[in-house]
Amino acid sequence: MRRVRATLFGIAGVVLLGVVWEAYKALAPATGVVVGGLTVLPRTSDAAMPHLSTMLQRALEPVTTAAGSPPLWVAVLQASLFTLSVAAIGWLVGVVVGFLIATVMQRFRTAESALLPWVVLSQTVPLIAIAPLVKRWGALVHLGPFDWQDWMSVALIASYLAFFPVSIGALRGLASPEQAHLDLMRAYGVGWWRSYLRLRVPASVPYLVPALRLAAANAVIGTVVAEVSIGLSGGVGRMIIEFAQTGSSDPAKQWAPIFGAVLVGLVAAGAVAVIGAALRKYRRSEVVG
Repeated sequence: MRRVRATLFGIAGVVLLGVVWEAYKALAPATGVVVGGLTVLPRTSDAAMPHLSTMLQRALEPVTTAAGSPPLWVAVLQASLFTLSVAAIGWLVGVVVGFLIATVMQRFRTAESALLPWVVLSQTVPLIAIAPLVKRWGALVHLGPFDWQDWMSVALIASYLAFFPVSIGALRGLASPEQAHLDLMRAYGVGWWRSYLRLRVPASVPYLVPALRLAAANAVIGTVVAEVSIGLSGGVGRMIIEFAQTGSSDPAKQWAPIFGAVLVGLVAAGAVAVIGAALRKYRRSEVVG
């Protein structure tokens, strides 16, 4: 019943959002809500805020008038799958790197003092500033027949955003076992490695699962933004920019890749929920933050 209730609440939330969209479009002025010369709420004209039915109808039509052009929803779905695959690679790399960094910081106090400030400081660098640099550095990588691809730069940026919550959450989780349990391990002569696997890693799960959710969201955001900054074609990030150029003549079209990006985020969150369900026996209490 709990799962059914959660599903119904999720569906109700989506329906309510659609109702609010149409109600605001029907009641608000076409120029938006302006206070003191500043627009505080968006315009409701068809060019800025199309009807949901118009967006749905446009999604069923071809992307362009060219012969053989696929339906818009098919093109957006293909772009979403591409973005999701790159984000998944970045998420996986970020999780591995974040967990390794947390392990080193937990094992050595000196490493925690040395690395933790840099881990926090890394997230203050603007993503849009480092994306071109990552692409430029990647172009210099040549290992025999291996050549660095642009999608690898995007995945690297996604992992750069994903590793932070994992490293912080895992660090708190690995340090969460009670002192009595650690003393018992020492009393039985259990080494650090076995204590790590048998005690610390299971104890970190309530901290780690919320961190994985944040990492998944960060990976999706990083992928979409990096696709725009680097100019990688094939994903929803680049599609949003391309379709925005026709926003005045075909306003409903530019919303399709935005919904595609939302779909990618929902799939990523669902995948982490499946991982959390598999680790349910370790999640007696879940800690966020």
